[in-house]
Amino acid sequence: MEKPGRNVLVRSRDSLHADCANRRQILVRENGMVVWCKRLLQADGCPMAHHHHSHENSSSSRIAWAFFLNLGFSLIEFVGGWLTNSTAIMADAVHDLGDSLSIGFAWLLSRFGEKPANDLFSYGYRRFTLLGALLNGVVLLVGSVWVMREAISRLQAPQMPIVEGMLGMAVFGIAVNGFAAWKLREGVSLNERVLNWHLLEDVLGWVAVLIVSVLLMFLDWPVLDPLLSIAFSLFILMNVARMLWQTAILFLQASPDRKLRATIEERLRQLDHVSDLHHLHVWSLDGEHHVLSVHVVVATCLELHSQIALKGEIARVLSGLGLLHTTVELEFPEELCRDPALPP
Repeated sequence: MEKPGRNVLVRSRDSLHADCANRRQILVRENGMVVWCKRLLQADGCPMAHHHHSHENSSSSRIAWAFFLNLGFSLIEFVGGWLTNSTAIMADAVHDLGDSLSIGFAWLLSRFGEKPANDLFSYGYRRFTLLGALLNGVVLLVGSVWVMREAISRLQAPQMPIVEGMLGMAVFGIAVNGFAAWKLREGVSLNERVLNWHLLEDVLGWVAVLIVSVLLMFLDWPVLDPLLSIAFSLFILMNVARMLWQTAILFLQASPDRKLRATIEERLRQLDHVSDLHHLHVWSLDGEHHVLSVHVVVATCLELHSQIALKGEIARVLSGLGLLHTTVELEFPEELCRDPALPP
């Protein structure tokens, strides 16, 4: 039974178990504090409380499998490209090495990024994923330029690669990358889905090498090998340039999405008692989890209960927008903002 003067929602443990099993998020209010069902049930043995942790472990295991498999094969590719005298295989080796680094960073940083925030890293460690993306982009950029230079020099004096070895590497590449993609096919995390597409691209690249190697068995066209490597390098460079630009603007704390910022502003301005907004800043920790700070000017001096209600409305309209941290300051009429205006 609820005691007078306290806002407490009392529920039986059986009811909480049933709601948890139905995957509904249950809010329990005790003295104004909000507690999630998961926290309550961890001590009570609810299997759903550990479901998310189990999913993270299986996701990390799949990504680790794909990383070690792809990295080992990338090293074999460099040796195979040198032995077969094929710049196309060397270009694909650079591509696979880049994917290996992406997978490795995703694996390590997905574990590292879950560390709790502390006094030094008050927002946590998610931002390290952007650093990993920048390093990965630089490695791909240097490798692709090197392969491109080698391939262009081969155009003037084409050399026939060892076709049988090239064919064998292509079959091996399709098998390895196909298996790595198969390992990630059941993944539900964003990292796994993106990496799965990368691996499928690698499979298509090796299919192209396979086709060229078969053609070279019957045609004396050694120029096909450097032409294919140039095509691979251009494809890599275009993707790297796009990735580096997207990562750099996030690193410089640009707004992750102009539409997102416009949506936030529109929703806040539509609320009752809100007369104006300023110092609206949206930036991203890692491209997926965003941070918002804003000063909300209210039309009248609100009582305490009205302020609490307005904050609740602000939380409601901002839900579902991927905001990990929000800081909202209420300013009253005639109150001077303590923060200086930013230059236009």
